[in-house]
Amino acid sequence: MPKVLVASPLVAIVFALAPMSAMAREFPFCIKGCDYGGAHGDCSFVSYQQCQATAAGRLAYCDVNPYFSAANDTQPGRTHQSRRKF
Repeated sequence: MPKVLVASPLVAIVFALAPMSAMAREFPFCIKGCDYGGAHGDCSFVSYQQCQATAAGRLAYCDVNPYFSAANDTQPGRTHQSRRKF
């Protein structure tokens, strides 16, 4: 019984944090500051200018999302084709 009491909160924490890391990869810019708790901030901005407009007038700043991968931001169904002619 004590093992279940220890394991249950740990499993809940893992499931709670998993979506946050996935969401953080979706957009290239994050707003950070006192209104945006946590180390990740709110990473829901497609451009730096959009983030700056949201941060204007607040104790906040914009930063590059360290979890964003531009390589994953390609259009589905498109593949790289070689330019070599055979």
